[in-house]
Formats: sequence, structure tokens, C-alpha cells
Amino acid sequence: MPRFQDPSLDTHSGGGFQFSAARLSNLGATEYTLGLVVVDVSGSVGPWRADIERALKAIVTACGRHPRADNLMLRVVLFDSSVQELHGFKPLPDCDPKDYDGVIRPAGATALFDATWQAVRSAAAYGKLLVDHQYQVNAAVFVITDGADNSSKMRPADIKRALAEAQQAEVLESALTVLVGLGTDHGGLDPYLDAFRQEAGFQQYVAIGQTTADALAKLGGFISRSLQSQSQALGSGGASVALSF
Repeated sequence: MPRFQDPSLDTHSGGGFQFSAARLSNLGATEYTLGLVVVDVSGSVGPWRADIERALKAIVTACGRHPRADNLMLRVVLFDSSVQELHGFKPLPDCDPKDYDGVIRPAGATALFDATWQAVRSAAAYGKLLVDHQYQVNAAVFVITDGADNSSKMRPADIKRALAEAQQAEVLESALTVLVGLGTDHGGLDPYLDAFRQEAGFQQYVAIGQTTADALAKLGGFISRSLQSQSQALGSGGASVALSF
């Protein structure tokens, strides 16, 4: 899987894995929403590679036009049999939509649980660093998959525990967590993902019954609006209200 190389990002430990994030000396705002988009790139998403890339570009473009763009950071993670950071947490104005061309290269199995756990842990670890330096921080995590986990060491209970620990440590003012299922009309995927949502503690589950170009374009808009809403909620003490898909 590809990985962006960005010398402006520092490497951090998430506890068993590493992630990258913007250097504090390069940050210009006093509060941030940490957005994570975690994308399944296992072999079965092959037919929708270009549409997923377009959705990623739409998220960056729409959020970049928002009045709070300077208060948003984005980290994109891809997973198949393993978990790979495409790029670490960096301010939205530093994200270029053109960089997402050709990044989806479907192959392998589905490490859904590991990818979700690492996303939550990275938000908590970087959130703690920011809070320790007097920043206000919340997060929004979107996990997109078209299949059941078949390649993880972590379990849903580990994800739920990581979310609870982040809240108890007060390193994130709030965390909006959304699970998105693609092609959920097939193969019993919908009840599987709904059970995963409950076991892992996701706040919202979006089921896209038929994966189409239009549905993926709509998903890009939904994630953009949700990120913007969570950013506007920063300072309120709670997460934004879950938006309708």
C-alpha cells in the first residue's frame, strides 16, 4: 500500500504501532478536531477503487472550504491484511485532493478490528499530546468496510476499551465514531456489522445496501458534513449530533 512521505510530520507511538502527526511548532490554531478516515482496501473493493478515491478527494475539498478548515486535521488509514497509514494527522489546508489519485490498490484480507483499534488509539495518543500543550481537542472516526474481519489480533472489546480509556483520561473532549458498511444487502454483512457496532461502541452505523458510484459520492458528503459538525461542537463539552446519511 502507498504511504505519503511528509517531513513536516513527527512519528509517535500508539502502543504497539506507530503513526505520524503534525509537529506542534507548525500548528497555528488553539483547538483541533482530529478526523480519521479508515478505509477497507481488501480485494473485494476493487470495482470501486476510483469511486473511493473520489470520495476521499471530496472530503478534503469540502472540508477545506469550511470556515473551520484551519481547526481540522485529517489522518487516512488503509487496511487489508495489515494496517497502513496513508498519511498522518495534518491540517486540512495542507491536504491536496490530487494526492489521493491512485492510492486505493485493493488486495488481501480484512483486518477490520486492528485498523479500528489503531485509529482510536492514535486519536487518543495525539489528543493527549495536544491537551498537554493546552490545545482543545475532539475527534471523529469513520471506518469504512465491505466485509467481516478475518485478519485481526484485536477484538471489538479492545476497541470499546480504548474508547472508554480516552474518555476517562479526558484527552478528547468528545469522540464521534461512525461505522460504514458497503454492500450490506449481501452475505449477512448487515447483522454482522451492526453487532460489531454495538460490541465496539460505535455511536452510529451507516449501512449502504448497494455499493454504487452515487452512494460513495453521497458518503463523501456525509463524512464532510459530520467532520464539520464535530468541529463546530468543539468547546461544548459533547459530541455533535449524528447526522442522517
